[in-house]
Amino acid sequence: MLGLSNKGGQPCYPLRSFNLSCHTDVALTETIPAMLASGLVRLEAFSDNSGKLQLSLQEIIEWLTAKDEELSEQLPIGGDVGAVQHQRDFHQAFMEDVKSRGPFIYSVLESAQSFLAQHPFQEPDEMLPDGKELSPKRRMQNVSRLVWKQANVASDLWEKLTARCVDRHRHMERTLERLLQVQAAMEELAHALEQADGVRDAWEPVGDLFIDSLQDHIDATKLFKEELTQVKEGMKQINDLAHQLAISDVHLSMENARALEQLNSRWKLLQGSIEERMKQLQDAHRDFGPGSQHFLSSSVQIPWERAISPNKVPYYINHQAQTTCWDHPKMTELYQALADLNNIKFSAYRTAMKLRRVQKALRLDLLKLTSVAEVFREQDLQHSEYMMDVVEVIHTLTALYERLEEERSVLINIPLCVDMCLNWLLNVYDSGRNGKMRVLSVKMGIVSLCNADITEKYRCE
Repeated sequence: MLGLSNKGGQPCYPLRSFNLSCHTDVALTETIPAMLASGLVRLEAFSDNSGKLQLSLQEIIEWLTAKDEELSEQLPIGGDVGAVQHQRDFHQAFMEDVKSRGPFIYSVLESAQSFLAQHPFQEPDEMLPDGKELSPKRRMQNVSRLVWKQANVASDLWEKLTARCVDRHRHMERTLERLLQVQAAMEELAHALEQADGVRDAWEPVGDLFIDSLQDHIDATKLFKEELTQVKEGMKQINDLAHQLAISDVHLSMENARALEQLNSRWKLLQGSIEERMKQLQDAHRDFGPGSQHFLSSSVQIPWERAISPNKVPYYINHQAQTTCWDHPKMTELYQALADLNNIKFSAYRTAMKLRRVQKALRLDLLKLTSVAEVFREQDLQHSEYMMDVVEVIHTLTALYERLEEERSVLINIPLCVDMCLNWLLNVYDSGRNGKMRVLSVKMGIVSLCNADITEKYRCE
């Protein structure tokens, strides 16, 4: 019999309700096993459901990890249309495989969400010492926590894999579009360069061209260069596309890279040919064309040579004496002849005789004043203060002597007359050989020696 005592240590007797208490203990004794059995059933059911869910989540994690590695092991995107199309088809099948797995993954993740809604968990307030047995509630929360972690990992892997698949697909589409543009551009440029090379190969050597046709060939070459503007823009576009592909880690295949290199080489070669052709034509036109002084080279004979300074002023080289001078050899002879007239006593007669000898040496005694006025008007030389360069003076003098030859029907050595008259004008109005003379000065010099009455010369404007 159980002995009970009070605080004072005195024994106490059982109450009348003891029997009731005994009956209650018996009821509890009978209820506890039932409760334990029910808890075990729930725990077993919980463990069974969570175990299946964990296995499914682990299977998804392993499958997604393997697919992510498989995607990483795919080859870099190729550098030609055929290779990219083949890779796109392979990746499309890969995406279909991933997509087909989607319903199962979503189903398992939804199951995990429902499970966690039914079995929430909280972080433990304190860590249990090692070896201490966990309560069933704690064990269930640990299982819920593990399910939550697995579900998060599976969800992150799924989102990452699908995003990578979409990014690679878009990259392939952009790459394929650019490669198609590169291929079409290369074909078009190859055809254009072939036609341009044909034009270039048909060019005649500059040395075989007629002097009168030099300007026409210069104009044709300029037009040809302008027509190649589209080729120039096409080359820039195709090189920009190749650069954009390289930036996106797509390098052209060996065949495409070689074709692009050949196109660039042909284009540079063609540009160089055009520039060289233009330079040769312009040099020839400058040295031999209508605007050149080449035709005046015949005004001197060996051992003399006519040369031109940078400002277009002529000078003369004596190769025998190895000397140079500003005066034409014939002008030097004329000045020596004028010195013989110094014996004339009266200065007026002496000056008149010298001017007459210069006039006849320059053949200006045959030139009419009206012809002078007409030539200056035709050459648009009406502004008296306009500064003419040597080339413009030569053009004017050539026009005057050609008109004189036509009007007088006499044979004139035009190169010699032009060079001599130019030399005389330079000595009078440009002794420093700057290469510039006013229109008024040139006109006054010619009018003063032309064939006209003195009163007409005074009235000349």
